[in-house]
Amino acid sequence: MSGESVFPALEPLLEQVSKPIQYVGGELNSTVKPWDVGGDATVRWALMYPDAYEVGVPNQGVMILYEVLNERPDALAERTYAVWPDLEALMREHAVPQFTVDAHRAVGDFDLLGMSFSTELGYTNMLTALDLAGIPLHAADRDESHPLVVAGGHAAFNPETIADFVDCAVVGDGEEAVLAITDIVGAWKREGRPGGRHELLLRLARTGGVYVPAFFDVTYLPDGRIQRVAPNAPGVPWRVSKHTVMDLDAWPYPKQPLVPLAESVHERMSVEIFRGCTRGCRFCQAGMITRPVRERSITGIGEMVERGLAATGFEEVGLLSLSSADHSEIAAVTKGLADRYEGTNTGLSLPSTRVDAFNIDLANELTRNGRRSGLTFAPEGGSERIRKVINKMVSEEDLIRTVAAAYGAGWRQVKLYFMCGLPTETDEDVLQIAELAKRVIETGREVSGRRDIRCTVSIGGFVPKPHTPFQWAAQLGAEETDARLAKLREAIRADRRYASAIGFRYHDGKPGIVEGLLSRGDRRVGRVIEAVWRDGGRFDGWSEHFSYERWMAAAERELTPQGVDVAWYTTREREEAEVLPWDHVDSGLDKEWLWQDWLDALDETEVDDCRWTPCFDCGVCPQMGTEIEIGPTGKTLLPLTVLGAGRAQMAEAAAGHTH
Repeated sequence: MSGESVFPALEPLLEQVSKPIQYVGGELNSTVKPWDVGGDATVRWALMYPDAYEVGVPNQGVMILYEVLNERPDALAERTYAVWPDLEALMREHAVPQFTVDAHRAVGDFDLLGMSFSTELGYTNMLTALDLAGIPLHAADRDESHPLVVAGGHAAFNPETIADFVDCAVVGDGEEAVLAITDIVGAWKREGRPGGRHELLLRLARTGGVYVPAFFDVTYLPDGRIQRVAPNAPGVPWRVSKHTVMDLDAWPYPKQPLVPLAESVHERMSVEIFRGCTRGCRFCQAGMITRPVRERSITGIGEMVERGLAATGFEEVGLLSLSSADHSEIAAVTKGLADRYEGTNTGLSLPSTRVDAFNIDLANELTRNGRRSGLTFAPEGGSERIRKVINKMVSEEDLIRTVAAAYGAGWRQVKLYFMCGLPTETDEDVLQIAELAKRVIETGREVSGRRDIRCTVSIGGFVPKPHTPFQWAAQLGAEETDARLAKLREAIRADRRYASAIGFRYHDGKPGIVEGLLSRGDRRVGRVIEAVWRDGGRFDGWSEHFSYERWMAAAERELTPQGVDVAWYTTREREEAEVLPWDHVDSGLDKEWLWQDWLDALDETEVDDCRWTPCFDCGVCPQMGTEIEIGPTGKTLLPLTVLGAGRAQMAEAAAGHTH
């Protein structure tokens, strides 16, 4: 009988591996439903974040879909994560398949395996999971006995590099999409599975909202570029549309957030306060592909915080979005929450704050309950010129004014995040980062009258991404990136007045080149992923497991016969007319608008945020039938019960009673 637990076979192995707790399940607010909860037509999802438990379990996307699906009486959803190599070896030795952490059922028994990719470096972990589950790696080799493998998440906006391995991909918001897919799969099962797997995939593809790579043929030009991508089955549209959830208040998930058993990367309860961003930073794929902006109302946020804290017992609330201080009522939200939870141990955090949207009032509300961590800002570019290129409209004076306010109000530590390898960047642009960091320290010492001021400069290599104005840009090579960062490190260390006060953290250029290959690749790159995996590639997002040499050797072996190489995919600039591998995936953005924005970048022309100005015709709202949804609502955070005071009064009353 399928759906049985493999735990009896798994349990004896757990004492032989590191962190066995990550595999046992049973977290607070997790769900285990009977295998036949909806009768014969039950639709069963295994949801995977293809990384270790500690990274995957706090992932909001998976958590939301898990809850949305389990609310349906005719469906069930369980979670699975990547297993560490020590357990992988034992599972192979003892024939234990990839399992879910909820009921320890074999992943191969489910109808669908949903993979959420926020980064391309999780692709090798996907292959490990498929192989351990007994699912053929190639979609073409699967039959009705295997789950449909569905890719989602930001990386799915270019599904071509994993087209061989996934049956289908969904782009955009998942809440309504998984419910629609569940309806289609359930109907097909109730009808007796007519036409088998092929018919089911055809029904999904014909909706226009699910991409099935098998129903598209790709042809190439003699020079290696794509000639065209065309559907090969009747009724399959030429382009696949992204899903956009409107009215976030109607989707207040997660209502019962999971509380991890083992240590995880985020020990907090998170509420997404808005989705989308129209700041128009040209490097930012997340901002481009999640348009338009949709705010959750102040009352909706308050209700989610209240319910989530009651359900979890967490002591920190993260107010999540791509730029949380941009919420039209952020001051009222933070003040209302700080008022309500004053005197309790509940802290608030804004994980991402723009320099020009930050103010000390906001910071003071966030730290009112006694927690004062470091502040992180992301100027992204070191010079004023490069910030114009990337449309990050933050001046040096903005930054200095903001850090002066922070240091003056008692902060000691500020973290600044930059990128290296941006289009048109020179050594001089990067060396400006050192000058900026020195000014920050100088300012901090001045306004605080103290010497123990710290500033950490954190630098990542820039990777051009699909559906952004920089999708045509040449990526900076790994050696050039490393050379530029070495000069910057030298510039920071050279000045003894500041060297000890400035921390310097950077990633070398090599992982960025692999990420660039995977993010802008086409179907030919799938062979490289498979070769790397067969050679032992796992957990490529972890520096201790990543091997650049393994990737380059595999790429040379697999791409040379195709007449292309790693540089062709990464450090080559594209022309306007080139067919890009993801052109048939419709993010709503007009390609002509993106190209014009790329030309504006080269001219160092800035573009305003369309939330506060007339429309710039990026294409999203008319094409997707959506619109910007922002406040202010003018409402207050109700109920206005101040929890801390309430508890103090209750304690006094109880004390009086005992006397």
